[in-house]
Amino acid sequence: MIVELGHFALILAFMVAVFQMIVPLVGAHRGNAAWMAVADPAATTQFLLTAFSFGALTYAFVTSDFSLSLVTANSHTLKPLIYKISGVWGNHEGSLLLWVLILTLFGACASWFGGNLPPSLKARVLAVQSSIAAAFFGFILFTSNPFTRLEVPPFDGRDLNPLLQDPGLAFHPPFLYLGYVGLSMAFSFAVAALIEGRVDAAWGRWVRPWTLAAWVFLTIGIGLGSWWAYYELGWGGFWFWDPVENASLMPWLIAAALLHSAIVVEKRESLKSWTILLAILAFGFSLIGTFIVRSGVLTSVHAFANDPERGVYILMILGFFMGGALLLFALRAGAMEAKGVFSTVSRESGLVVNNLLLAVSCFVVFIGTVWPLIAEMFWDRTLSVGPPFFNAAVTPFVLGLAVVLPIGAMLPWKRAKIGRAMRALAPAFVLALAVGLLTYAIYTGTSALSPIGVALSVWLVAGAVTDLWTRTGRGSAGGRAGRLWRLPRADWGKALAHAGVGVTLFGVVTLTGYQVEDIRVAREGEPYQVGAYEIELLGVEENVQGPNYISTLAHVAVRTLEGREITQLNPERRIYPVAGMPTTEAGIDSGFTRDVYIALGDPQAAGGWALRTWIKPFANWIWGGTIIMALGGFLSLSDRRYRVAAGAAKAPAPRGQGVPAE
Repeated sequence: MIVELGHFALILAFMVAVFQMIVPLVGAHRGNAAWMAVADPAATTQFLLTAFSFGALTYAFVTSDFSLSLVTANSHTLKPLIYKISGVWGNHEGSLLLWVLILTLFGACASWFGGNLPPSLKARVLAVQSSIAAAFFGFILFTSNPFTRLEVPPFDGRDLNPLLQDPGLAFHPPFLYLGYVGLSMAFSFAVAALIEGRVDAAWGRWVRPWTLAAWVFLTIGIGLGSWWAYYELGWGGFWFWDPVENASLMPWLIAAALLHSAIVVEKRESLKSWTILLAILAFGFSLIGTFIVRSGVLTSVHAFANDPERGVYILMILGFFMGGALLLFALRAGAMEAKGVFSTVSRESGLVVNNLLLAVSCFVVFIGTVWPLIAEMFWDRTLSVGPPFFNAAVTPFVLGLAVVLPIGAMLPWKRAKIGRAMRALAPAFVLALAVGLLTYAIYTGTSALSPIGVALSVWLVAGAVTDLWTRTGRGSAGGRAGRLWRLPRADWGKALAHAGVGVTLFGVVTLTGYQVEDIRVAREGEPYQVGAYEIELLGVEENVQGPNYISTLAHVAVRTLEGREITQLNPERRIYPVAGMPTTEAGIDSGFTRDVYIALGDPQAAGGWALRTWIKPFANWIWGGTIIMALGGFLSLSDRRYRVAAGAAKAPAPRGQGVPAE
C-alpha cells in the first residue's frame, strides 16, 4: 500500500509541477499578484509529495519488498542496512527520483528564503525551476518508473553492484546531485532575468549564494568519488579521466567561473552577458553529465544504465532547455549592457583571466570526453582518449590559474598597479620559489614539472594568507592580528577555498611525481624493500566469510629498514556470490606525509601471490584540500551578508555595502 501511495504522490507532484510551471509565469507576465503567489505553496507541495514518494521507495528497499522490480534488481536480504538504503539511488530509476527530490528541494528553498525577491522575478524563477522538474517527472513516469511491480515476486534479490557497497559510494551520489541539481537555481535565475530583461547588481547578489552552495556540494561529491576510487578499486590512483569523472569536473569548473564572474556583476555591473551564459552552461554541463551516466554511449565503471533509448529522452531535455535558454539569451543581448568600466590591470581583469582559464579547461575536458563518440559517429573509427591527453592538455591551464589567482585577489577594483600587488606578495613568492628549488634539489632527475607544481601550490596557500593579512589594514602586528579574527566570514571563506586549491595541487603533484611503485610475486616469509620500507607477506587466508561476500585475505607486515614493525595491512579480494562479481580492497596505512598502499593480486602457479605496493607521498592532502575548499564555501555561506543576499532587497544596495567581499 505504501508503494502505491508513493507512486500516486509522484504523479501528483508531476501535476503540481506543470501547474507551477504555467500559472506563476502567466501571472508575472500579466502582473497578476494572486497568480504569482501560487508559486510558493506549489513549490512546497511539490517537494513534500516528492519526499513522500522517495520515502516510500526507501521503505520498500529497507523492508526488502521484492515485489518491486527495482528492489529485486538492486537489493538482497543479506545486505547491510546502509547498503539497502544506498541501493535506493544506486541505480538509474532511484537516482532519478533522488535527482527530482533535490530539484524540488531547491525550488522549495527559493520559496522559503526568497521573501525579499521582487514578486515577478521570484514567480519566474520558481516557474522555470518547476519546468525542469516537470521534464524529469515525465522522464521518470514514462520511461523509468521506480514503482514497477513484478507479477511473481522472487524470494530474494539480485543484490546491488558490489562496487557500490561502500561507505564512500553510499554518500557520494547525494552530494554530487546536490551540486549538479543546485546549479539549476543559477539557470532558473538566469532565464528569469532574461525574461524580465533585467540583469543588475542585485541579480548578482541573489545568484551567488545558490551557485556557491552547489559548488560546495559538488566539491564534496567529487572528493568522495575520488577517495572511493583510490581505496576501493585497487589500482592505486585517484583520478582516471573516466567520462563520468569528467562529467562531474566540467560543471565544477564552470560553476567556479560563474562564482567569480558574478562578483563583477555585483560590484561593477560588468560581464553581464558572460555571467548569464555561464549560468546557462553550468546547468547544461550537469545535464550532459546526466546523459553520459545514463545513456551508455560512453562506458564507465560509474555508469548507472546502458540504455541509449532513455538517453534520447535526456538529449531532448538537454536540447529543449539549453536551446531555449540560449535563444532567449540571443534575443535579450541588448538588455545586458555593461555599465562599469575598468582598466587592463584591475581585479575585474584578473577575474576575466580566471574565467577564461576555467572555461577553456572545461571545454578541453569536454572535447576529450566526447571525441571518441564523434570519431565513431562521423568517421567510423574507434578511438580512446585517456589520461595522457588530459594531463597534457589541462595542466597548462591549471598552472596558469595557480599563477593568476593570488595576484588577481590582491588587485583593487577598476584600476590597479601591478607593482603594488606584487610587493605585497613578495614574501609569498620568495617562499614558493625556495620550496620549489628545495624540492628540485632533493628529487633531482625527475620531471621539472613537479617542483614547479610544488612551488605554485605554496604560492597559492601563501597568497591566500597574504590576501587575508592585507585586509587587516596597517599598524602593529598585534593590532592587525586582533582585526584578523574580526574579518567577515566571507573573507575567511575565500582565503580557505583558495588555500584548499593549493593544498590539493600539492598532493596531486607530489603523489604523481614522487610515488614509488613495486609489482612482484611475493612469497611468505621473504621480505623485500620498497622505498624506505620493508614489506613481508605473512600469510593468506582463503574463503573468509563476510556479511554477504567471501574474501581472500592477506596479512602483510610493513616495517622500517631497521626492522621495526609499523603496521600490518590486510588487502583482500572479495567475491559477492549473489552478483557473481569480484572486488579488490586495498590495504592502506595512511599517514600525514605518505600512504603505504598494497593491493593483492592472483595466486601464481609457481607459488606466491601477486602483490602491488605503492609508497604515495602526501596522498591525503588531495582530499584534505577538497575539505578545506568545502569548509571555505560553507564559511562564506554562513556570513550574514550572504544570507541576506539570498533574499536581498529589491533595489541594489549602495556599492561597497552589504556585499560579501571577494
